[in-house]
Amino acid sequence: MELNTRAVHVVNEPLPQGSRPLSVPLVQSSAFAFESAAELADAMAGPDGQYVYSRRGNPTVRALEQTLAGLEGGEGALAFASGMGAISGVLLALLRPGDRVVAQRCLYGGTHAVLTDLAERYGIEVVRISGDDPAEFEAAAVHPATRLLVLETIANPTGQVPDLPGLLAAARALGVTSLVDNSLASPVLCRPLEHGADIVVHSTTKYLSGHSDVLGGAAVFADDELRRRVWPRTVELGACADPFAAWLTLRGIPTLPLRMREHCANAAVLAERLGAHPGVTAVHYPGLPGHPSYERARKVLDGGGGLLSFELAGGREAGRAFIERVRLATLALSLGGVETLVTHPASTSHRELDEAALGAAGIAPGLVRMSVGIEDVEDLWADVEQALA
Repeated sequence: MELNTRAVHVVNEPLPQGSRPLSVPLVQSSAFAFESAAELADAMAGPDGQYVYSRRGNPTVRALEQTLAGLEGGEGALAFASGMGAISGVLLALLRPGDRVVAQRCLYGGTHAVLTDLAERYGIEVVRISGDDPAEFEAAAVHPATRLLVLETIANPTGQVPDLPGLLAAARALGVTSLVDNSLASPVLCRPLEHGADIVVHSTTKYLSGHSDVLGGAAVFADDELRRRVWPRTVELGACADPFAAWLTLRGIPTLPLRMREHCANAAVLAERLGAHPGVTAVHYPGLPGHPSYERARKVLDGGGGLLSFELAGGREAGRAFIERVRLATLALSLGGVETLVTHPASTSHRELDEAALGAAGIAPGLVRMSVGIEDVEDLWADVEQALA
């Protein structure tokens, strides 16, 4: 089935009586009862047995995991309490002291922070690459301790689209596990497993749930053995998804393809108009001709996405002033909801980076990030115009 159809028909098991509810039931229980000690012991052996304790597995959470695996084309998935819970859980499960990680230079600030912490605490070496050249990755990865390649489908907030097919093929050839954060694209625009990724992570807080009322994350695996390897660490960390958050995410997924079309269409119009505004010195949107990743985005993505950023002529102070002058758009940290949000990354999401690191990541002091919602695009542009004026 096409993805639009799969998104509507989320995984939903029949009831014991044989009928099937139209919406996935919310099983808000912390534990489950058994008739015998042997059954309980058997249920605790792995991630797919009977439900024992919701930190180890829950019917509503499992429905979300199976739905996400189906949308991404994976063999299985694990749901987490947040996107950073998913990233941290996978990294801690797969890495050991002395390992080397090759990471895209422009990553989400939280991912950058956890990699920096792992390097400082456990002696894990992190090598940064542009993400544009497989040869650059190969040069960094030809080392016996290289274990992991970390990429983002669409980099936050610059809109860079890495060479996914080339980098993932190079990683597979060298036996290096690859992890791709697909939060900004969603399965509607890109399915990295189809390009050779081993693990795809999501902040389900973003486009998947889509209504700014969920905190959650997920990891989808191309190989089920890899999922089983990560699952015990998930249980030990306690970073499991809450059933209610999983239920809300499942409620949002059926409209994901519709919402993504509106996000992309509105963002494309705003990007073009911002590019022509005299107060804007640069626009970063992969769907805009002239963006460094434009041609690559056309091959890898089914749309430019709903996130754009732009640089203002007045630098850091102009960026801060803009986000305080908007009236329809809202100053808030997240993205991927139906409403338009703006932030100033240098002082918020990427505050962990010093000026040199910001420059290396392509984040200018006056850069404004806009998560474009599904409002009427003319109303959005009127708001942007008055704030720029």
